[in-house]
Amino acid sequence: MTRARIAGVLGALAVATLIALALSATFGQFPISLSRVLSDPSSQDANIFWELRVPRALLAVIVGLALGTSGCVLQGLLRNPLADPFVLGVSGGAALGATLALAVGLASVGALVGGSVGEAIGKVSAPSLFAFLGSLGATALVFAAGKVGGRTTPYAALLSGVIFNAFASAAITCIKTLSAPERVGEILYWLAGTLTYERYPTLGIAAVLQAVAVGTMWAYAGRLNLLTLGDDDAASLGVPVERTRMILLLAASLSVAGAVALSGLVGFVGLIVPHVLRLWLGPDQRLLLPASAIGGAGFLALSDLLARVALPVATRVLHPWTPLIQKELPVGVITALLGGPFFLVLLHRRMTRDVPL
Repeated sequence: MTRARIAGVLGALAVATLIALALSATFGQFPISLSRVLSDPSSQDANIFWELRVPRALLAVIVGLALGTSGCVLQGLLRNPLADPFVLGVSGGAALGATLALAVGLASVGALVGGSVGEAIGKVSAPSLFAFLGSLGATALVFAAGKVGGRTTPYAALLSGVIFNAFASAAITCIKTLSAPERVGEILYWLAGTLTYERYPTLGIAAVLQAVAVGTMWAYAGRLNLLTLGDDDAASLGVPVERTRMILLLAASLSVAGAVALSGLVGFVGLIVPHVLRLWLGPDQRLLLPASAIGGAGFLALSDLLARVALPVATRVLHPWTPLIQKELPVGVITALLGGPFFLVLLHRRMTRDVPL
């Protein structure tokens, strides 16, 4: 693998992602004029562009980058291309935390804290904060339960994560059963995976969190290559297996926690993107990991654009005389509709050719 190839591949993916970001920020349910945005900063088009579409497009990039990177790392650590970012129980903890906040009607942290402190942090989303705390708690629980003989093994952690996700799913079902009908709709919408119009300070905090988590995973890409050979071979080549695995698992969990706190459960990004890029670029994590990050960002940005325009466009195409449907689909629905069939076709083609995953 040459530096020129790495630069070429990552540069092409970065250009494609920038195009996806620009399209996501430019187009939506309501048409805007970019010339008016640039010439008149006080216009309605400028307000829509800078206050709504750009923050949402940036959020899609941040979440997609996190899911793509963590999915790639977990597939390498578990030596299983079917692993996704939610296998370690992070999704269950986040979903349970957000469901609790939505069920009791907490829209912001200020409503919970109150007083002068509540006024200072009044606009912080309570479901996002509860989801983040729930995912961190689930991660700690899964890591503690996954220890065998004082050491964290990936398969024990994986099984603990699956069990915790099942428990969280049962708890969420119980909460939905006991909640008021209007609360159930909010819970279901969040669980489907949604991107909201976050403020720039929130995006800045999310970007810093992902820079730490994703930067750590990138720094350990070379060691991850050796871990895919097996623990004994990696140890013989000088890799501190236990410490490296723990750092990568914690970094991936932190990255996913930050992503699901802002977007809910957006599936298939961390499963499809690394898998497809592995078929194209090969298994070298030094190239595959940053490529998955950039590819995940572009894929989710385009998926979010499609989520916003799908129903209005379909209304005009199929029933041009009916009132325009202004609702938007959860982005998790779009990623599932795009990723699910594509992955099944890909899996079938590789199995019929008798090629291992």
